[in-house]
Amino acid sequence: MSKTQERVGTANSNGVPQHGQVAVPVTPPRVSARRRRPGVIALSLALIAAGGAGVAVLLLQVGNRTEVVTVVRDVQVGQVVTEDDLGKASIALDASVKAVRGSDLDSVVGKRAAVELKPGSLLAPSQVTKDSLVKAGEQLVPIGLKPEQVPATALVPGQKVQLVHVPAQGQAETGKSSTTPPETIDGRVVKASSAAPGTGIVVVDVATTAEEGPTAAAWVSAGTLRLVLAAPDGN
Repeated sequence: MSKTQERVGTANSNGVPQHGQVAVPVTPPRVSARRRRPGVIALSLALIAAGGAGVAVLLLQVGNRTEVVTVVRDVQVGQVVTEDDLGKASIALDASVKAVRGSDLDSVVGKRAAVELKPGSLLAPSQVTKDSLVKAGEQLVPIGLKPEQVPATALVPGQKVQLVHVPAQGQAETGKSSTTPPETIDGRVVKASSAAPGTGIVVVDVATTAEEGPTAAAWVSAGTLRLVLAAPDGN
């Protein structure tokens, strides 16, 4: 046996080396130190900085959120806005966006929609009004329409219509030829009811001038009035 080799004695059952034998300590393996790469360190620092900046921006946005009023149900033009039509949301609001603040919700309840309101949109102050669709100098004429007289296009508040005078069934207007245009009255829809159960009749409130209101009412009473939708530009 070479002199450079060392004998390691065997231990007895109690783990104690037998007499005359020496236990040689085992040297732990050497672990080589890892080389530090400057690029990896720089990348780690950049990621940490970016993460910190993202958290800072998020906290700023959360801190600057504003509670605003939102629309949760369809509201037609001229319809009275109720509390059930509105909700609240907390958002990061740009200063250029005009929206009703959540604390002012009660101030818009009871007003009328100046435009059609759609669910999911923010409510702007200009979208509601306290003014009625029946203006000064106008009269409101209720008109009952049978199912076959109701337009397929939905009647909504603010829609322009024409009230047309037609001869009673089986009669011709005295002194007028078949080529003479019928009498008409310009009007504007203020409200349209749902179809009545059983009859299907729809009642439409139409605003006319105070001078033409009584004439339109007489046509309704005689059953000689028809409602025609006007073109979008009013012509």
